Amino acid sequence: MYETIKGDERMITIQHLNEVFQIINGEHADPHRILGMHEVEEKGNHFLVVRAFIPGARSITVVDAATRKKKYPMKRIHEDGFFEVVIAERAEWFRYRLECSDEVGNSWHMYDPYSFSPTVTEYDRYLFGAGTHYRIYEKLGAHLMTFEGARGVAFAVWAPNAKSVSVIGSFNGWNTRRHPMRLLGTSGIWELFIPGLAALDQYKFHIVQSTGHQVDKCDPYAFYAQLRPETASVIFPIRRYQWKDRKWMTARKKKDVYASAMNIYEVHLGSWMRVPEEGNRFLTYTELAEKLVPYVKEMGFSHIELLPVEEHPFDGSWGYQVTGYYAPTSRYGTPAMFKAFIDACHSHGIGVILDWVPAHFPKDAFGLGRFDGTALYEHQDPRRGEHLQWGTYIFNYGRKEVSNFLLANALFWLEEYHIDGLRVDAVASMLYLDFGKNDGEWAPNAYGGRENLEAVEFLKHMNSVISKQVPGAMMIAEESTAWEGVTRPVEENGLGFTMKWNMGWMNDFLSYIKKDPIYRKYHHNHLTFGMAYHYSEHFVLVLSHDEVVHEKSAMIGKMPGDLWQKYANLRLSYGFMYAHPGKKLLFMGGEFAQFHEWNEAQSLDWHLLQYQDHQQMQRYMKALNHLYLSESAFWEMDDNPEGFTWIECDDAASSVVSFIRRSQEKELYVICNFTPEVYPDFRVGVPEAGRYQEIFNSDAPQFGGSGVQNQKPVCSEKMPWNRYENSIRIQVPPLGMTILEKVINQPRNKQQKQKRKTGETSR
Repeated sequence: MYETIKGDERMITIQHLNEVFQIINGEHADPHRILGMHEVEEKGNHFLVVRAFIPGARSITVVDAATRKKKYPMKRIHEDGFFEVVIAERAEWFRYRLECSDEVGNSWHMYDPYSFSPTVTEYDRYLFGAGTHYRIYEKLGAHLMTFEGARGVAFAVWAPNAKSVSVIGSFNGWNTRRHPMRLLGTSGIWELFIPGLAALDQYKFHIVQSTGHQVDKCDPYAFYAQLRPETASVIFPIRRYQWKDRKWMTARKKKDVYASAMNIYEVHLGSWMRVPEEGNRFLTYTELAEKLVPYVKEMGFSHIELLPVEEHPFDGSWGYQVTGYYAPTSRYGTPAMFKAFIDACHSHGIGVILDWVPAHFPKDAFGLGRFDGTALYEHQDPRRGEHLQWGTYIFNYGRKEVSNFLLANALFWLEEYHIDGLRVDAVASMLYLDFGKNDGEWAPNAYGGRENLEAVEFLKHMNSVISKQVPGAMMIAEESTAWEGVTRPVEENGLGFTMKWNMGWMNDFLSYIKKDPIYRKYHHNHLTFGMAYHYSEHFVLVLSHDEVVHEKSAMIGKMPGDLWQKYANLRLSYGFMYAHPGKKLLFMGGEFAQFHEWNEAQSLDWHLLQYQDHQQMQRYMKALNHLYLSESAFWEMDDNPEGFTWIECDDAASSVVSFIRRSQEKELYVICNFTPEVYPDFRVGVPEAGRYQEIFNSDAPQFGGSGVQNQKPVCSEKMPWNRYENSIRIQVPPLGMTILEKVINQPRNKQQKQKRKTGETSR
């Protein structure tokens, strides 16, 4: 047996030589038990032995790191690069370095990776196994740090069913045998600290799966990744960025989002604007901070919502098939640049909402799928583990480590990147086991039902943790069914989301507005039904990216009639949405009436702004946004029944609706006409006698309208109308919206009175 490993018997201190070959072949699950420095007892004598495995090394010397003078040459006992030295005169462990050289004369020195303690503690492992390690991203992944006196990178990955795992990268020539990791107990976590590595080094985990099949996986917890089509993870020190938004973050904790303005500009960063003169390249995060952020501010939006920026391999997925949950995509720059972009948003008073995808993940070989050879992040049974229509895997929410991965990821974006809210994608697909599936393609829960009980518990747990740990952060559900209590607190058996996309309102309204005005009176309930259930949840009204793709037409293209009517209908649509209770969201391009459907592979059609129609549409949206922000009646009492009252919702024959929006201080009166008819003497009931003046009109000439406006205040009459004792007569524009407020007679101050008495006039 000893003849296989050359050397005298004193040098052969390994009890089982088979383990040497496991190291050499990259199959050992605990290389630290063999490699590194070990205290050995032989015949009552205590001494040290150091072993190293460095493929390609010709010579290695152990050097005392403290004195740098005591050196102990190692002997190569296997030609593949296995070295050992017995240090007979020393019995206690000491810090050492390895001086190495290869066959071509290159030399280097380093701390031995196998001389360090685990960087993941037993308590970390316990919390992770329980699903409650909410900062697990600080332990798993790749972390630059100074550890036990050495600067390097701590690697850790969860792969409980792997036979062996090693770190491969640009620093070791992608050699699968050079840096084997150790398995920490029964946790399933593999760990290794490698000294001497630096930021931007590339790496992957080489996994010998349970089946013996070997794969190279990107790091599920990586903070940065190579630009597609390359797939390696990249070491990045995300904590080095110095934030400048303390005031914003402090105010966020105290803000009542329900009583605040929220008109969201939904953006896909890769196609908002490009640089055609440079190969149609993307804007960087830095350029977006310089161009997108001021534009959003000028246009009067309160928030930017980003389609997923988490790393993804396929542009055509729009970011919804994520492979790097902890990494902002490298398409637009580095993590530090992305943080600076968010900082710029906050400095302009703009909140940032991030699209987040915990419902499913793609099957790319380098990603999460079948990570260690088993269905680790997903279910084994395809009836529970796959979205057939999407070609993706479904997360196994019942596995504690998986739910921990996702919950910690949500916290990561909210805390580490100062994201103000997460829009959670495809919640309905999480809640229902039969979502998008035919009979026989799904398996019921333990009680025979279609509800995904594990996903429900995950959502409740996540939202309850976030509400406590990140006060002021928003969790917004894209949920398209009538699931009860989506935005009800978890303590009241709700899912605990802050808000929910109102998909019902969107479908009803678009169905209505697409119709020729002559037929709208037959579908009047589509216009008004949203208020029947509005107070059941906290809603966001959305005209999102999903409505302007896949041959659904751009927003302007949905509008019926000739060109003038299309623009008038679109102004009316936006006006009605902004006046209606609920927060608002509009997808990019809709603000200047882009005619083409959205295409993620090209820029918005900014050239259209050379034409007057598009200029006027953009001017209208800017005015509407700023009106919305300035008038608290549009948002202060969104979820309070006292904040909204129908004046008239049953006038289907005229296709006109009118209603009141209220704040604590004032009322606004909104009249919307969904026909091309002008109503020159339209009577509207008002709750109080007085004078009423128009403050906004979608038919104003500067917006491209026909100019049917109420230029002067109108006085109420003692004429009962719409269940009120008083009423006013106004002009109602064609396919238009007008907003009025009651004129408040301000008392003159003493100085004004004195000037009148003395005959003085002010300039």
